Amino acid sequence: MFRVVPIEVLLVAGYALFLLMVAAILERLALHSHRRAEQYELAGFKFHAEFDRWECPEGQSLHRNEVDLRRRIVRYRAPAHACNRCRMKPQCTDSETGREIERSMDSWLRSEIGRFHRGISLALLLLAALLLAIEAARYPQPYPEMVLGLLFVSVVIAAVRLLSAFSNSTR
Repeated sequence: MFRVVPIEVLLVAGYALFLLMVAAILERLALHSHRRAEQYELAGFKFHAEFDRWECPEGQSLHRNEVDLRRRIVRYRAPAHACNRCRMKPQCTDSETGREIERSMDSWLRSEIGRFHRGISLALLLLAALLLAIEAARYPQPYPEMVLGLLFVSVVIAAVRLLSAFSNSTR
Protein backbone atom coordinates (compact mmCIF):
# COMPACT_ATOMS: atom_id res chain seq x y z
CA MET A 1 0.00 0.00 0.00
CA PHE A 2 2.86 2.40 0.76
CA ARG A 3 4.18 1.94 -2.79
CA VAL A 4 0.80 2.87 -4.23
CA VAL A 5 0.44 5.99 -2.05
CA PRO A 6 2.89 8.77 -3.02
CA ILE A 7 5.27 9.98 -0.31
CA GLU A 8 3.83 13.50 -0.53
CA VAL A 9 0.39 12.17 0.39
CA LEU A 10 1.84 10.32 3.38
CA LEU A 11 3.72 13.43 4.52
CA VAL A 12 0.59 15.60 4.28
CA ALA A 13 -1.43 12.92 6.08
CA GLY A 14 1.21 12.75 8.80
CA TYR A 15 1.22 16.53 9.16
CA ALA A 16 -2.58 16.64 9.34
CA LEU A 17 -2.50 13.93 12.00
CA PHE A 18 0.10 15.97 13.89
CA LEU A 19 -2.15 19.06 13.73
CA LEU A 20 -5.08 16.99 14.99
CA MET A 21 -3.02 15.77 17.94
CA VAL A 22 -1.73 19.27 18.73
CA ALA A 23 -5.31 20.60 18.77
CA ALA A 24 -6.39 17.82 21.14
CA ILE A 25 -3.41 18.35 23.42
CA LEU A 26 -3.97 22.11 23.43
CA GLU A 27 -7.60 21.59 24.51
CA ARG A 28 -6.61 19.31 27.38
CA LEU A 29 -3.75 21.52 28.55
CA ALA A 30 -5.88 24.68 28.47
CA LEU A 31 -8.64 23.09 30.55
CA HIS A 32 -6.12 21.54 32.95
CA SER A 33 -4.34 24.87 33.38
CA HIS A 34 -7.62 26.64 34.06
CA ARG A 35 -8.64 24.09 36.70
CA ARG A 36 -5.25 24.23 38.41
CA ALA A 37 -5.36 28.03 38.55
CA GLU A 38 -8.80 27.86 40.16
CA GLN A 39 -7.63 25.29 42.71
CA TYR A 40 -4.63 27.39 43.64
CA GLU A 41 -6.65 30.59 43.95
CA LEU A 42 -9.31 28.91 46.09
CA ALA A 43 -7.20 26.46 48.09
CA GLY A 44 -8.98 25.78 51.37
CA PHE A 45 -12.11 27.75 50.45
CA LYS A 46 -15.48 25.99 50.23
CA PHE A 47 -18.49 27.14 48.24
CA HIS A 48 -21.94 26.66 49.79
CA ALA A 49 -24.34 26.86 46.83
CA GLU A 50 -27.47 26.72 48.98
CA PHE A 51 -26.41 29.96 50.71
CA ASP A 52 -24.52 31.47 47.74
CA ARG A 53 -21.43 32.12 49.81
CA TRP A 54 -17.83 31.02 50.22
CA GLU A 55 -16.21 29.95 53.46
CA CYS A 56 -12.53 30.60 54.10
CA PRO A 57 -10.25 28.06 55.82
CA GLU A 58 -10.68 29.99 59.08
CA GLY A 59 -14.49 29.73 58.93
CA GLN A 60 -15.28 33.29 57.82
CA SER A 61 -18.06 33.72 55.23
CA LEU A 62 -17.56 35.61 52.00
CA HIS A 63 -20.95 36.84 50.81
CA ARG A 64 -21.96 38.03 47.35
CA ASN A 65 -20.81 41.61 47.18
CA GLU A 66 -21.25 42.62 43.55
CA VAL A 67 -22.44 41.31 40.20
CA ASP A 68 -20.77 42.81 37.13
CA LEU A 69 -23.10 41.89 34.28
CA ARG A 70 -20.93 43.56 31.64
CA ARG A 71 -17.89 41.42 32.53
CA ARG A 72 -20.12 38.54 33.73
CA ILE A 73 -18.34 38.28 37.09
CA VAL A 74 -19.68 37.76 40.62
CA ARG A 75 -17.59 39.07 43.52
CA TYR A 76 -17.71 37.67 47.04
CA ARG A 77 -16.11 39.52 49.96
CA ALA A 78 -15.38 38.82 53.60
CA PRO A 79 -15.94 41.59 56.14
CA ALA A 80 -12.84 43.79 56.43
CA HIS A 81 -12.81 43.68 60.24
CA ALA A 82 -12.76 39.86 60.21
CA CYS A 83 -9.89 39.64 57.72
CA ASN A 84 -7.86 42.41 59.35
CA ARG A 85 -7.79 40.58 62.71
CA CYS A 86 -7.27 37.10 61.21
CA ARG A 87 -3.95 35.35 61.92
CA MET A 88 -3.87 34.00 58.35
CA LYS A 89 -4.27 37.38 56.64
CA PRO A 90 -0.62 37.65 55.46
CA GLN A 91 -0.99 34.35 53.58
CA CYS A 92 -4.49 35.13 52.31
CA THR A 93 -4.76 38.77 51.23
CA ASP A 94 -3.07 42.16 51.44
CA SER A 95 -6.38 43.99 51.08
CA GLU A 96 -7.57 46.21 53.91
CA THR A 97 -11.16 45.79 52.71
CA GLY A 98 -11.31 41.99 53.16
CA ARG A 99 -10.59 38.96 51.03
CA GLU A 100 -12.38 38.97 47.69
CA ILE A 101 -13.16 36.10 45.33
CA GLU A 102 -14.14 36.73 41.73
CA ARG A 103 -16.03 34.02 39.89
CA SER A 104 -17.11 33.97 36.30
CA MET A 105 -20.83 33.55 35.68
CA ASP A 106 -19.95 31.47 32.62
CA SER A 107 -18.21 28.17 32.00
CA TRP A 108 -14.52 28.04 31.19
CA LEU A 109 -15.21 27.82 27.48
CA ARG A 110 -17.23 31.04 27.51
CA SER A 111 -14.35 32.92 29.12
CA GLU A 112 -12.07 34.96 26.88
CA ILE A 113 -9.12 32.62 27.40
CA GLY A 114 -11.33 29.59 26.74
CA ARG A 115 -12.57 31.07 23.46
CA PHE A 116 -8.99 31.96 22.52
CA HIS A 117 -7.76 28.38 23.03
CA ARG A 118 -10.77 26.91 21.26
CA GLY A 119 -10.19 29.28 18.34
CA ILE A 120 -6.58 28.12 18.02
CA SER A 121 -7.66 24.46 18.10
CA LEU A 122 -10.30 25.07 15.45
CA ALA A 123 -7.79 26.94 13.26
CA LEU A 124 -5.40 23.98 13.46
CA LEU A 125 -8.17 21.59 12.47
CA LEU A 126 -9.25 23.87 9.61
CA LEU A 127 -5.66 23.93 8.34
CA ALA A 128 -5.45 20.14 8.55
CA ALA A 129 -8.74 19.73 6.65
CA LEU A 130 -7.65 22.23 4.00
CA LEU A 131 -4.32 20.45 3.45
CA LEU A 132 -6.05 17.09 3.16
CA ALA A 133 -8.66 18.39 0.71
CA ILE A 134 -6.01 20.02 -1.49
CA GLU A 135 -3.90 16.87 -1.46
CA ALA A 136 -6.92 14.70 -2.34
CA ALA A 137 -7.60 16.98 -5.33
CA ARG A 138 -3.98 16.64 -6.46
CA TYR A 139 -3.95 12.83 -6.22
CA PRO A 140 -7.34 11.49 -7.39
CA GLN A 141 -6.21 7.83 -7.26
CA PRO A 142 -8.11 5.37 -5.02
CA TYR A 143 -5.48 4.62 -2.35
CA PRO A 144 -4.33 8.21 -1.75
CA GLU A 145 -7.97 9.34 -1.61
CA MET A 146 -8.80 6.58 0.87
CA VAL A 147 -5.92 7.55 3.19
CA LEU A 148 -6.68 11.26 2.91
CA GLY A 149 -10.44 10.72 3.13
CA LEU A 150 -10.27 8.72 6.36
CA LEU A 151 -8.08 11.33 7.96
CA PHE A 152 -10.27 14.14 6.60
CA VAL A 153 -13.35 12.57 8.19
CA SER A 154 -11.50 12.28 11.52
CA VAL A 155 -10.49 15.95 11.39
CA VAL A 156 -14.02 17.06 10.49
CA ILE A 157 -15.55 15.00 13.33
CA ALA A 158 -13.10 16.55 15.81
CA ALA A 159 -13.81 20.05 14.49
CA VAL A 160 -17.58 19.54 14.65
CA ARG A 161 -17.32 18.36 18.27
CA LEU A 162 -15.23 21.36 19.27
CA LEU A 163 -17.45 23.74 17.33
CA SER A 164 -20.69 22.36 18.78
CA ALA A 165 -19.34 22.61 22.35
CA PHE A 166 -18.16 26.13 21.54
CA SER A 167 -21.45 27.28 20.01
CA ASN A 168 -23.50 25.70 22.84
CA SER A 169 -21.46 27.60 25.41
CA THR A 170 -21.90 30.97 23.72
CA ARG A 171 -25.70 30.92 23.86
